[in-house]
Amino acid sequence: MTKSLYDIPLKTIEGSPLTLEKFKGKVLLIVNVASKCGLTPQYAGLETLYDEMRVQGFEVLGFPANDFQGQEPGSDEEIQAFCDLNYKVQFPLFAKIAVTGVEQHPLYSALTAACPTATGEGPMRERLKGYGIEAEKPPAVQWNFEKFLISRGGRVVGRFAPDITAQDPGLRQAIEAQLGTSA
Repeated sequence: MTKSLYDIPLKTIEGSPLTLEKFKGKVLLIVNVASKCGLTPQYAGLETLYDEMRVQGFEVLGFPANDFQGQEPGSDEEIQAFCDLNYKVQFPLFAKIAVTGVEQHPLYSALTAACPTATGEGPMRERLKGYGIEAEKPPAVQWNFEKFLISRGGRVVGRFAPDITAQDPGLRQAIEAQLGTSA
């Protein structure tokens, strides 16, 4: 059994084994991403946020997932190429994983257990209903681009609904508050 988020085995988008131990001591924003979603333009805002705050010890970590309406159908290589070409993504991307259901990756099992509900719950859920889509119920990840904020000490300290963008003042304040702490 894993002891912390830092111990969970992962793979980079290039296929190399890795754990979050590499990011220990940094503030992390873990985001499940998708290339064919109405929220895909959030890549640009996430990259801007990463560029602005990484010198302070901040990392955005992108985890492609095909859990919602098949909106991330590509291979890891195709996802990487899409992100490079369309958004010039420099923040770390990981191999495609499942963030919901029976195949849910252990990272997302730990994240959703630690923080079962998201800030900003509601508007996205209602918008999906308008498209005839029933969003996942908490504690499950609701949709693409849900965000988990991790402290320098490896604790889940926030969870933000998919339609909370990188420019949202509440998200930015939460990140800045964590950047101002030592653990």
